[in-house]
Amino acid sequence: MSNVNMTSTTSSPPRQVGQILVEKGLVTEAQIQQALAEQKQSGHRKLLGEMIVELGFATEDQVVEALAEAYGMPYAKLTPKLVDPKMIGELPRDFVEKQCVLPLFKVDSVLTVAIHEPANVFLMEEVSKLVNCPVQAVATSAGDIKALLQMHLPSSNVFVIDEILEDVATEVLEELQQPSLDIASLETDAAGSPVIKLANYIIFNAVREGASDIHIEPDENLLRVRYRIDGRLVEKLQPPAVMQPALVSRIKIMASLDISERRLPQDGGIHVKMDGRPIDLRVSTLPNKFGEKVVLRIIDNKNVCVSMEQLGFDKDTLDKFRRQVHQPHGLMLVTGPTGSGKSTTLYAALSDINTSDINICTVEDPIEFNLVGINQFQVNEKIGFTFPATLRSLLRQDPDVIMVGEIRDAETAKIAVQAALTGHMVFSTLHTNDAPSAVTRLYNVGIEPYLISASLVGVLAQRLVRRLCPGCSEEITPTPHAIHAAQRLGEQLDRVFVGTGCSRCRRTGFSGRVGLYEVFIPDDEARDAITGGATLHQLRDLACKGGMKSLVADGFEKVRQGMTSIEEVLRVTTS
Repeated sequence: MSNVNMTSTTSSPPRQVGQILVEKGLVTEAQIQQALAEQKQSGHRKLLGEMIVELGFATEDQVVEALAEAYGMPYAKLTPKLVDPKMIGELPRDFVEKQCVLPLFKVDSVLTVAIHEPANVFLMEEVSKLVNCPVQAVATSAGDIKALLQMHLPSSNVFVIDEILEDVATEVLEELQQPSLDIASLETDAAGSPVIKLANYIIFNAVREGASDIHIEPDENLLRVRYRIDGRLVEKLQPPAVMQPALVSRIKIMASLDISERRLPQDGGIHVKMDGRPIDLRVSTLPNKFGEKVVLRIIDNKNVCVSMEQLGFDKDTLDKFRRQVHQPHGLMLVTGPTGSGKSTTLYAALSDINTSDINICTVEDPIEFNLVGINQFQVNEKIGFTFPATLRSLLRQDPDVIMVGEIRDAETAKIAVQAALTGHMVFSTLHTNDAPSAVTRLYNVGIEPYLISASLVGVLAQRLVRRLCPGCSEEITPTPHAIHAAQRLGEQLDRVFVGTGCSRCRRTGFSGRVGLYEVFIPDDEARDAITGGATLHQLRDLACKGGMKSLVADGFEKVRQGMTSIEEVLRVTTS
């Protein structure tokens, strides 16, 4: 018995598509005759419906709907809501792409499939055999099917790593211990099941635990896998050392790197999908004495795309920063060491001002997150598409707001300042210890003091500290040492909190991170001092006089609120 549920019959010929289109008033008889003549002239290489669409007499949707009516098949205008993502995998990828079919949903063990050729009964019989269940067909346009396939099927270079079991690490390590395992074979193609499982598990577990980086480090007798979680490295796995070449080769294959080159550093990227969301990994390999060390930087859109309110600003600092972000023109800098969350802050600021009536453009290396409605450009130093070159071209693209990923050299700094002075709002980052130091850094790269004074609207300095776990933090009496440390920094400490450790925070007492911020907004006095080439000490005094709350003060306020510990604040704000 056939599992194909189709209401059309093959005993009597279907009504002509052209006749139905004429009856619906979509085309005229003359147009049908013209299409038939064109079809005959082409040697019948195209169907009548295709010729009607090509001549512009009717749309693809109108022709497919007429075909569906001719063959007694339901017609559906596809939308993403009609597709159950779990059903996409019911048919092999190469089959759905070649035949242009799309599994939609299953109800009472009947799979509904969208096709664009209602006359192709044999196609539905083949689908039924592949899925081994009854199939109901609906007709729709090939364009709609391809668009939804592109949305739900990962690209050929995207790895889906959702199907990872909790006990896979144990399973993998047991397989690796088998004496029959051919390490040489795994090393050449890195396609053995244990290798794939191990690589997938390492990535999956890192994303699940909120890690920002994965370190795979070879040693003489062991292979160590560590995750950077909340800014600290945590050892997670020690696979057998003999697995190192195979594991590195597997990651290189995923990142489209040269697996035969082990003497030189390489950089690449991996695109994976977890829980239906895209996650990017930046891969860096570096040879050492015992093999190649691999570091994967995890770019998880869920962590990058946050609002300004979620970053940890106190109300006063947030109001000041937001006011400067919404300025019509000027230079706004965000400073801090590597890994202090500068990019996240800039993305939040751009999202805050993003409206349809302004042109926001970014120049980044690399682009860490795709911002809807914002034009983002990736620099490529190898072909001369550098920060300065991209900025010059960008200024001819009529931008209102420009974000430069980082001011790395004098040329980039000069173009950014000139753009700020000619009516653009420019955002960028610098590596400095505090907010006033950004001014002296601009001095050092050759920007004239009067240009800095005229263009700079504000500097935000930031650090990230570990947040106390809300599940196990409790208030304690501050120790004399903590009180003395606070007094040395001009702070009072009457209450502190500590995380005792629980399963939620992996017994560390910390879960997540929160930012410490100081914002320097030059007033008239500070601008005069900048024009005169003020020293860093003078700038700090003027910033505090103008109402700037320092990183240390913000940190101690968060200590008193129970958000973090005094040790964390001292770790990131003092030397």
